[in-house]
Amino acid sequence: MSLNSIFQYFVPKDKKIFFPLFEQASNNVVVMATILVEVVNSSNPTTREELFKQIDKLENKGDEITHQVYLELGKNFITPFDREDIHALASAIDDVADYIQGAANRMSLYRIDDFNEHIRKLSELVLQAGIDLEKAVRELKDLKNVRNIADSCIRINSVENQADYVFDRAVADLFLYEKDAIRLIKYKEIYSALETATDMCEDAADVMESILVKNA
Repeated sequence: MSLNSIFQYFVPKDKKIFFPLFEQASNNVVVMATILVEVVNSSNPTTREELFKQIDKLENKGDEITHQVYLELGKNFITPFDREDIHALASAIDDVADYIQGAANRMSLYRIDDFNEHIRKLSELVLQAGIDLEKAVRELKDLKNVRNIADSCIRINSVENQADYVFDRAVADLFLYEKDAIRLIKYKEIYSALETATDMCEDAADVMESILVKNA
């Protein structure tokens, strides 16, 4: 086998194979966050349980997409941008999905049926960060609209800051007004998982900003 043939073996047939996977993963996050918002605004226990099951299935789908990204990294010698950035972005998006599922699981396992304003607001912020994340990811494939990516990343950072504020206020209210120690722990864990989901969106935004700088 010639050297050229060996080299061609490592060149992906579709050099942009990673972009559809990133888009699928970020869209999956948006769908999960949308369902989460439905959960916290539903008063029907049966409906909520069905929605929890949907979130679990979507998280598994996200794991499969992430695994496919890792497989493609192993198969392809040439990548559209740095390998570590591809790995970091896939991991960050997967982490968002993990924490959305984590919050939903806690709601289900702890049998929470009183979704207060803090939970609803944090869930909405997770959804907003997910929407901006998907917008930025969809612009990565050609890097022609760098301003759009940067603007989405800025909005994600802003949403994460809002989530920090809501989380702090929510925890403060718990310690001020909640007399049931077990209930306090349950709600604090849910708040934490939701706020961390926005942190993971910010991590993904940081990776994309790094990609922009390297490819400027």
